[in-house]
Amino acid sequence: MLPTGSKETQLHDSHSQKVHPQPMEETMNQNPEPTEALISKLFTNISSLKSAYIQLQAAHTPYDPDKIEAADKLVISELKNLSELKHTYRDNNPKPVSVSPQDSRLVAEIQEQQSLLKTYEVMVKKFQSQIQTKDSEIHQLHQRIQEANQKRVKLERKLKFRGVSAKESEDLEDENGFFSVELTPELFTSLVESAFRAIHDFSKPLINMMKAAGWDLDAAAHSIEPTVVYAKRAHKKYAFESHICQRMFSGFQEESFSVKQDDLTISKEGFFNQFLAMRTTDPLDILSQNPDSIFGKFCRSKYLAVFPLKMEASFFGNLDQRNYVLGGGHPRTPFYQAFLKLAKSIWLLHRIAYSFDPKARIFQVKRGSDFSEVYMESVVKNISMDENDENPKVGLMVMPGFWIGGSVIQSRVYLSGVKCTE
Repeated sequence: MLPTGSKETQLHDSHSQKVHPQPMEETMNQNPEPTEALISKLFTNISSLKSAYIQLQAAHTPYDPDKIEAADKLVISELKNLSELKHTYRDNNPKPVSVSPQDSRLVAEIQEQQSLLKTYEVMVKKFQSQIQTKDSEIHQLHQRIQEANQKRVKLERKLKFRGVSAKESEDLEDENGFFSVELTPELFTSLVESAFRAIHDFSKPLINMMKAAGWDLDAAAHSIEPTVVYAKRAHKKYAFESHICQRMFSGFQEESFSVKQDDLTISKEGFFNQFLAMRTTDPLDILSQNPDSIFGKFCRSKYLAVFPLKMEASFFGNLDQRNYVLGGGHPRTPFYQAFLKLAKSIWLLHRIAYSFDPKARIFQVKRGSDFSEVYMESVVKNISMDENDENPKVGLMVMPGFWIGGSVIQSRVYLSGVKCTE
């Protein structure tokens, strides 16, 4: 047993001792990253995030999908860095063991997690949209492959019928791997049909843009040609097709197609080679390689002619795209790409017209002309005319006509004041 005095002395000594808490400096020094460095990184990260966001905004004017995607990735990267700094701080400064649900720090963390969840939802939707776009592109490519295979089978049958062997057929292929094209009136006729369809197809997004901008379509059709009497209200779409046609074919009778260029004479073989080189190529790819080519200048001039300044301003709310085109660029917007398909079809028709000897010639029909079944074709098929009625008059020319060799390709016209059967 210990002496009583010794026990009391030990108790007294233990009570007299003081427990000193660990110094704040020592605690902070144990952290792998000092607070000052963490704050410095935080400010740097915020500056980088601000710079990335500015780049993202700048990529929209003018609209550049590649720059937008790169800036978007940069913003996401900086947000991830910011999140890592937050977790680093929390790891080095753990919260107390006992935390009430009302603790502001816990509430803030919950809110942050909810914000992150919303961000992830947006990203998931974006990725889903990209997947759908890629699936659509794959589907279109499969269709193109099937169409190409069908064409190849037909060509092989023709070659077999003509007694041409598979080995000999290789000599008929051009440098792109497609069978060489024979310059015939039938080829020109098919390109006229393609140009007519291109005008019709492009008029649809144009009309949709006008509707979205709040245009009065009746008044717009009236401003194009006020004297036309339409059989149906829906026929006023032909006024917009006529507007596109008149401007796209302006200058077609000229070898330069109204495009200023050096005084270089192009042979008929040169025109045909330009047609062959371009017929299977995406027009935007051509312009990406050489935006100031003759075709590039043609697209630029026709875009500005088809879309007056006021029309474009009402469509987009600004003139960014117009200024970009005026500056020599070719934007990758869906609307401009749709226009390029139209421009390419008209350009190819001009190239092939000047490949013939003698060249194919264009003729246009004026408003008020008497309808002629030899030179004209009505775009509305179900029209009716009484025997006592006068010869119908042309209200709109929707597609010009052509002379090629001794043949006539009829002009498409809308007849004013005729009746339309159901």
